[in-house]
Amino acid sequence: LAIDLSGRSQREDVELREEKEQLGPRGWQRSRSLAWFLALEQPMLSLTGAPLFAAPEHLARFGFLPGKVSAANPDGLPVGFAPGESFVEGTTRAEPVVGLTCAACHTGQIEYKGHGLRIDGGPAMTSTSAFQGQIGIALTLTHGSSPRFARFAAKVLGPAGTPEARAELYDRLGRALRAGRAEAGMASREQLYPVQEGFGRLDALGRGANFVFGTLGEDKRNFAPADAPVSYPALWDASWFDWVQYNGSIRQPMGRNVAEAMGVRSVVKLSGPPEDQFRSTVHIRNIHDMEQLLAGPSPGAGLRPPVWPAEVLGPIDAAMAGRGQAHFQALCAGCHEGGWTQPDAQGQRYRQIRMVPLETIGTDPRAAANFVARRAFLRPADTVPVSAAEGLRAVTSGVIQYWYKANRIPAAEQARMDGHRANEWRALSAYRARPLQGVWATAPYLHNGSVPSLYQILLPAARRDAVFFTGGRQFDPRQVGFETTPFDGAFRFDTAIPGNWNRGHEFRDGPRGNGVIGPGLTDQQRWEIVEYLKTL
Repeated sequence: LAIDLSGRSQREDVELREEKEQLGPRGWQRSRSLAWFLALEQPMLSLTGAPLFAAPEHLARFGFLPGKVSAANPDGLPVGFAPGESFVEGTTRAEPVVGLTCAACHTGQIEYKGHGLRIDGGPAMTSTSAFQGQIGIALTLTHGSSPRFARFAAKVLGPAGTPEARAELYDRLGRALRAGRAEAGMASREQLYPVQEGFGRLDALGRGANFVFGTLGEDKRNFAPADAPVSYPALWDASWFDWVQYNGSIRQPMGRNVAEAMGVRSVVKLSGPPEDQFRSTVHIRNIHDMEQLLAGPSPGAGLRPPVWPAEVLGPIDAAMAGRGQAHFQALCAGCHEGGWTQPDAQGQRYRQIRMVPLETIGTDPRAAANFVARRAFLRPADTVPVSAAEGLRAVTSGVIQYWYKANRIPAAEQARMDGHRANEWRALSAYRARPLQGVWATAPYLHNGSVPSLYQILLPAARRDAVFFTGGRQFDPRQVGFETTPFDGAFRFDTAIPGNWNRGHEFRDGPRGNGVIGPGLTDQQRWEIVEYLKTL
């Protein structure tokens, strides 16, 4: 599936608008690859027809939240799914597809005693890798079964289902499967993704670099293991951080959003004529508009963290929270509160996020260490690689500047869309300590999601759950996290696997460093800190 954040030249915009007018809104949204998704059957054997893959109850198995049928969503796609455009293989023409938007990974939900609480900008509990795998199986079964393909073609083509159109559809499906199998075969042979991500996690930087430098760059030297999944982060206030990502690698909002669009498989032309290089399906205007909605005009004026819903989860004990605040100020605020930068030329200030060295925080090092070590050849003829940070800076800058030039964006408008910040990248052996507003709604914890609750993050690592189950949304308001008992379809999270380690960020007696960040706490102190964190 391609991403829906597509970008086009002005000439293409005119062509696509004309096609939309000819098809009408419904015809446009249901045409081509979107129609594939809506027509696809679930990967189960059936002589008469399996249920549809896009059925809300089936997509819920992967953690996707159901969407309401409306004028803007006539097909009832789940939260985070939307129609867009991608390139037709072998051409410079764009066509409609369906893909994932930011909301697919950044819309959370917690459930308690029959209540469901939607958390805009919170981490989703989705499994995109499992979803992708099941899509592949379903397409393979469709291509390999004449009755299944006949049902698929009838839904996709409708009255236009001539023998010639069916043959062309069958051929396109076969080409898509061959490309997918080739990519999956490479991943299997090279053991590119040895750590299962499960629900709510993705090795976004590792997978994105493989796609951009390896798949799009058509250079096998650029593939590397992506074995450090991280949790989907909360988005509130992120626009006003001086650096973002768990490893503090990106500065500019536009560069961040372009990189994330490429990380979920938007297409970029990295070869061919110079005038066509960096043409992409990244929809620059859309991601800027979304960033503005997220940020607001000033800090605190955009998307805000959720407030603890006492009417559903129970009241906060004010006396306990007061004592917890004193502990927090003494033990946690030095890292998690941070300061503010000096005003820039536009009078804007940004929240300074403290980066804590790996040897201090002691958490699983792979996400940061992999990015520090990663290298990429930007062109097949190159003999000297550049750092992943420099490579991604070059590619994202190329995509952004191509779109600005093609759409004749004035320099002042470019600066505004860039957030008046340079597209700077870096690779640090450190993890960020972000502000903790809304932290109660962002379980599980640590950058890799290896600690299930706020209470356990205050325990020594040896007392944290070594194995637990993710994928559910039932909330535990006492420990503050999701319930972790096994259920059908749950993901077994094993913290003994490198990339999944739950050590570090420990309060226990002993010398500081190597993961010990504070003194041992009494159980009463832990509960008081947890109670205070509910107020943030």
